[in-house]
Amino acid sequence: MTEKKPPQLGLLLSCPPEGKIPTSFSYWQDSWQRLKSNRMATIGLCVLGFLIFMAIVGPFLTPYTYYETHLHLKNQPPSAKFWFGTDELGRDLFTRVWWGARISLLVGITASLIDLVIGVFYGSLAASLGGKMEEFMMRIADILYSIPYLLVVILLMVVIGSGIGTIILALTITGWISMARIVRGQILQLKELDFVKAAHSLGASRFRILWRHLIPNAIGPIIITVTLTIPTAIFAEAFLSFLGLGVQAPIASWGTMANDGLPALRYYPWRLFFPAGFISLTMLCFNLLGDGLRDAFDPRLRV
Repeated sequence: MTEKKPPQLGLLLSCPPEGKIPTSFSYWQDSWQRLKSNRMATIGLCVLGFLIFMAIVGPFLTPYTYYETHLHLKNQPPSAKFWFGTDELGRDLFTRVWWGARISLLVGITASLIDLVIGVFYGSLAASLGGKMEEFMMRIADILYSIPYLLVVILLMVVIGSGIGTIILALTITGWISMARIVRGQILQLKELDFVKAAHSLGASRFRILWRHLIPNAIGPIIITVTLTIPTAIFAEAFLSFLGLGVQAPIASWGTMANDGLPALRYYPWRLFFPAGFISLTMLCFNLLGDGLRDAFDPRLRV
């Protein structure tokens, strides 16, 4: 009778359990799975989706417009008729809150996208050129970074006038520098890797290496930086509007509504509670999402 040999250890380790097929994920699929496993980041993403959805459809859920006044119904508390109450002119706060969400999100997202384009172009170009040109470009960025954006807003309001365009322009004049620094640092690290040197030796142009290899491999930190830049821009717009340097009446933003509601905090707290609460909620959700993206894209945390 032939003795049955035990299976080799190598075969046991290489063969998957019966009925189970090993699954391989791409970089983006693995990052998405890791993001979904982060509960706080998922909650932040869902809440942001809800806020964006309500910013689109919220003003149409009531029969009132954001500028329609009802003086005989001023300072009404939240009720079935006015879900978030009314302000000192009898305007519906529910409609104004979601209209203000459009302004705040528009300013934050637009400023962040402009910072993305300028910062990626400037930082990657500086890192790619190297030498004295890189030093010169980064010193220019340092000079611009030292200029307070509040001073830039005041100067632009004198020259151009107040409005959403002025706020976006003021935020983007110096807002792209952080993105440029991060992109430059990432590309300087990637330039020393073997696959970049191999592309150089094969005759690839500097632009092709930058566009096809360096920037795509730095996309993780770029996305994280954009996600964390949006709440900064939203808060900057709210702060400027709170000071009276932002959008002007009758246009509503969360900052202008908070400014209008502050004097009435003692007697009509809902006028300040709703805009300030949504500013805080939006910034919290963007920061939770940014932390989740940072963990999802970090190669050191991969199994």
